[in-house]
Amino acid sequence: MKPVLEHLPKKSAESFVVEYFEFNYYPNPWHFHPEYELVLVTESVGKRFIGDRISDFMPGDLALIGPNLPHLYRNHDEYYHNKELKASSIVVHFQESSFGDNFFSLPETAALQTLFSKSSRGIDVKGETNRMVSLKMHEILTLKDFPRWFKLLEILNILLSSDEYEYISGSGVKWTSEKESERMGKVVNFVMKNFNKDISLADAADVANMAENSFSRYFSQRARKPFVKYLNEVRLSHACKLLIDEKMSVVEICYECGFNNLSNFNKQFKQNLKVSPSDYQKQYLKTTLS
Repeated sequence: MKPVLEHLPKKSAESFVVEYFEFNYYPNPWHFHPEYELVLVTESVGKRFIGDRISDFMPGDLALIGPNLPHLYRNHDEYYHNKELKASSIVVHFQESSFGDNFFSLPETAALQTLFSKSSRGIDVKGETNRMVSLKMHEILTLKDFPRWFKLLEILNILLSSDEYEYISGSGVKWTSEKESERMGKVVNFVMKNFNKDISLADAADVANMAENSFSRYFSQRARKPFVKYLNEVRLSHACKLLIDEKMSVVEICYECGFNNLSNFNKQFKQNLKVSPSDYQKQYLKTTLS
């Protein structure tokens, strides 16, 4: 996976891009771009990396991602081996220039600027707002010309009028350097492939081709967290999936996720998720059975 500065191709007669994607797994690397991105997951599950936050995604997840906010949607391992599984999404890329000159100087568009400012941290759209926007995301695929442009405005109007959302990233993380994205992408890819093994800070620094102390500062500045904390978050995120699957014991999950002992696993899990692994599993089962 080589992270890059990515652009979806735009036709000459279009001011923004609308695409429906279907793959065996999402192929996009850790990347960023100057466009705003609306992405609706229509099929598949996995891990979502947006800014400094790692979370699960599933069908129906809808996010507004601001310009140059690095992100990656990575499917669970089975999608890379089972050709019957599909990963699909509807993606809209647009810029402020998509609305023409002086559009944002109008008093009526002030609230839209506020929405765009919020998107610098990524916006996770919830509830009835998610349902309404998801319907219009499917509709916009069928439209062309002015109706298509107007449908985008309808979507943005729903979003700016709603409080049914959560910020995704803890802070606005913006990248403008493709070289920087490539270096961080190599580290992300290394962690995703090896988190169940014994990874040291020195190992990650080697991947980034940096001295250990320099890499430690570099990673903390860009990810807004130390490398060890990031690594533990990836491990714990995978542990949550395994706990929900109920196919392994807590002890087995501990070692499967790369923790060196059960005590450390329980400590890290409780610090990050505020419950023990066994209680997390019980709470999930209680929710699904109720």
